[in-house]
Formats: sequence, C-alpha cells, structure tokens
Amino acid sequence: MRRLLLVAAGLVALTHRAEATEITIELPGEVAVERVKVSYDCGGNSMSVDYVNAGPVSLAVFEHEGEPVIAAAGLSASGVRYVGGRLVWWTKGPEASLYDATKGENAAPIAECREQS
Repeated sequence: MRRLLLVAAGLVALTHRAEATEITIELPGEVAVERVKVSYDCGGNSMSVDYVNAGPVSLAVFEHEGEPVIAAAGLSASGVRYVGGRLVWWTKGPEASLYDATKGENAAPIAECREQS
C-alpha cells in the first residue's frame, strides 16, 4: 500500500509563525503520484493551486479567504471540476473559475482566473 502525503494549502501563517497541515491518504498497490503547482492571476490577485493526481484520485489543494481547501475531481462535460465543501474550482485549459455552490447552480463565479506563465 502506498501513502500519499499532502500539505494542505501550503503554509498557513498563524500569529507570526507558519504551520503546515498534513493529510495522509492510503492508496492500494503501487500508484504513481504526480504533483503540479500552478499559479493563477485572478483579477489582480494571485492564487496558487497544488494539483495532486494518484491513479483514480485527483485533487486540487488551495487556500480561499485564509482557509485551506482540498477539492476532489468529479464528472464534468468539459474541463475538470473539483469540489471541496461549498467551493467549486473548474479548470478549462489555462483558465479556471471559482464558484460558491451555495449561491446556486447558475450563479456567476466568485473569481475568474488565468494561469500565469
């Protein structure tokens, strides 16, 4: 069994010190793990997303409003749709959008982002 160690949303600053939150996921057999960190420009704000792919497990790990988000990939008609709690991170090529699912299915994104080169 292989273990996948995630550092959730990187380092979170807490009262002048940084702490990392770690999560370990047990994976059956020998599964290759690929991690890719991507930086986005979201209307002048920077956002960093750590993509973790391990066999059937695909995650997007990021921070939103100071809180760590671990979103799992699900079915979508196009692109990749990640859901973590109330947030939906939807990527299509170099573009991505962040939605708040509590605002309804047809709500506008709360952030529209483009991959930085």
